[in-house]
Amino acid sequence: MTRGFQATDRALLRVSGPETREFLQGLVSNDVRRLDQGPVYAALLSPQGKYLFDFLLVADGDGVLLDVKADRAAALRQRLGMYKLRAKVAIATDPRMVVVGEGAPPVGALADPRDPGLGWRGYVEDAAGFLAGIEPLDPLVHEAKRVALAVPETGVELRPDESYILEMGFERLGGVDFRKGCYVGQEVTARMKHKTELRKGLVAVRVEGAPPPPGTEILAAGKPAGTLFSVADGQGLAHLRFDRAQGELSAGTARVVRADS
Repeated sequence: MTRGFQATDRALLRVSGPETREFLQGLVSNDVRRLDQGPVYAALLSPQGKYLFDFLLVADGDGVLLDVKADRAAALRQRLGMYKLRAKVAIATDPRMVVVGEGAPPVGALADPRDPGLGWRGYVEDAAGFLAGIEPLDPLVHEAKRVALAVPETGVELRPDESYILEMGFERLGGVDFRKGCYVGQEVTARMKHKTELRKGLVAVRVEGAPPPPGTEILAAGKPAGTLFSVADGQGLAHLRFDRAQGELSAGTARVVRADS
């Protein structure tokens, strides 16, 4: 069964012009040349290698759409403009709407590149018309699937100027390419990949008891061991310190159990 909903928390930017792909290639964490095979998940980092924005890149005629969290769209447009300099590109908001669904994708819809379990996305001028012949999908059901698949969310697990994309699972989600060459923050990301062992990271957990608010500290034997973020249907996403996140874990009054334990 095909089901869907309008993702009102998403917005679109469009980069166009003869140097669009070259411009984006020098900025984002993934290889823009892969756009010829379908949507690409990527991030824009600070020069220090910290996460600033994440988005889906979608080929759109002579341009590229950026599917981004709505409350980060203006800041992303400003940031891209800062890097524009003399590049022959234009950066604008796009009025189309984002539709998300599961099941057989309708004509024009595209698979979410992060995980097959996230279904499809469409970029349409009339969301109500597009969804007219499709069964409704509760956004909370889709959210629970995101949590179960350990896909981080902008502004929840992914925190600007705090998160590192390798700790947040971008390699597993196909959001970073280590062979594409230079981009903003590439040196730090490559060093984390090749010269260090990750000591912290995003992991799936089970949450037993009343879930606390996102951002609640996780304790192990009374010592800070990480942070609990999204929780849905008894499953959660936690950013843990691997050396401490052993044995009994708690967040607020809830018990936290690593899914791999």
